[in-house]
Amino acid sequence: MNQNLILIAEDDADIRDMLTVALEQAGYRTVAAKDGNTAARILTVAKPVGLITDVRMPALNGMELCQLARRHPDVRDTAILMISANAHAYDVDAGLGAGADRYLPKPLSPRWLVTELQDLITNRHPSL
Repeated sequence: MNQNLILIAEDDADIRDMLTVALEQAGYRTVAAKDGNTAARILTVAKPVGLITDVRMPALNGMELCQLARRHPDVRDTAILMISANAHAYDVDAGLGAGADRYLPKPLSPRWLVTELQDLITNRHPSL
């Protein structure tokens, strides 16, 4: 597991850039993907400690990406934060059911997102 690396899977360039800046200011290294297939390849090779994924993405959506991560032995312990403009209870339940640790609605507060991610990483990997 790559202790300080966060994978951002988000098809919206503005949100991807905002997340990159917020995470890098908090001391993380980031790698970004604009679609689910690219994110899946990066995930299994780079083995980041955290994954932030949008629900709606081309090729492979965020739900499918979460399920893939939870099934893959090398990344099943990755902290996963799912983000989406869909924030109904059934959307949140679906995201958590797919394997996300937390589900945050858009629009996002960068500070809140970083705090939530740091908490997830600490809970999943207390020694980091």
